[in-house]
Amino acid sequence: MDFLHLLGMAAPQGGEQGGGMMGTLIMFGGVILIMYFMMIRPQQKRQKEHQSMLNAIKKGDQVVTSAGMHGKVVEVDEKTVLVEVADNVKIRFEKVAIANKS
Repeated sequence: MDFLHLLGMAAPQGGEQGGGMMGTLIMFGGVILIMYFMMIRPQQKRQKEHQSMLNAIKKGDQVVTSAGMHGKVVEVDEKTVLVEVADNVKIRFEKVAIANKS
């Protein structure tokens, strides 16, 4: 009998508990929206800009790789770029390794 009495006391009474749960869900949804607009959306925008920059690379462009190597594009393939970093020194990089075009 004591166990049933304890269960009756622990059960939510009235609409107060439901309102607290609804408020928690609204706060949780708000936090997710803030994270989306502050973190995820700008990241997607940067990725899209970087991809369009990579698609626009052509022979003769000055580029900087993600490792910091500066050079001039000599040849562009579908996935790779041949970069001249010094006289008669050419290195092939993946396109995604190009960080900046100057």
